[in-house]
Amino acid sequence: MLTKRIIACMDVRDGQVVKGVQFQQLRHAGDPAALARRYNVEGIDEVVILDVTATLESRRALAQTIAAVAHEIFLPLTVGGGIRSEDDAAAAVDAGADKVSLNTAALANPGLITTLARRYGSQAVIVAIDAKRRAAGFGVYVRSGTADAARDAVEWAREAASRGAGEILLTSMDRDGTRAGFDCELTAAVADAVNIPVIASGGAGGLEHFAEVFTRGRADAALAASIFHYADTGVAELKRYLHARGIPVRLVGHWDLYEC
Repeated sequence: MLTKRIIACMDVRDGQVVKGVQFQQLRHAGDPAALARRYNVEGIDEVVILDVTATLESRRALAQTIAAVAHEIFLPLTVGGGIRSEDDAAAAVDAGADKVSLNTAALANPGLITTLARRYGSQAVIVAIDAKRRAAGFGVYVRSGTADAARDAVEWAREAASRGAGEILLTSMDRDGTRAGFDCELTAAVADAVNIPVIASGGAGGLEHFAEVFTRGRADAALAASIFHYADTGVAELKRYLHARGIPVRLVGHWDLYEC
């Protein structure tokens, strides 16, 4: 069985890390490079930078922020926000990104997924889906969660995978920032529909939430922000908790892969 990954997400605005609730009420959470340095030591598996206003402001993700974070870590780095074209993706990679995350642009131009997968490999292309519960199923939202894309989240995930996406970064807008736990129903629905890894996001508030999303939600990775930024939950503590419950993770301080 493959190890489950723990991913730290940094939502960046004006060069600083911010965090809100359900994509609103953003508050300062620290310096990106400083947080990245800490995560590199603590044993996080990957880091994601999302420039939360790049799409709304019609600009690329900030190259200096990407470069500063890349300098501090020896881990896979994903960059999202403002990746609208092949040139935007190339700029992010040149600045230090290992992977790029597409959201609004992928829905507007699904062929971009295939173009980038052919250039960099599917493993470097993540399609981010911001989903919200509807009366029936889960809807997709774009432009930092401000616009309804009129698409079903499961159907869109399936199409993204068929076009060459290597992973799905699935955020529950209903749970984002609430610390009420991941939406395991949403995560499992997407994980069952695709044959690529699914990263669960939105709602992490305690150790048990990660265990739930890896088991009941069938996620391959779990992403969190505030509980790591504010040191409410330590990475090493989380991994020991998961390991003790038979969930395979890379234990902090060890570079080989553990399986229970």
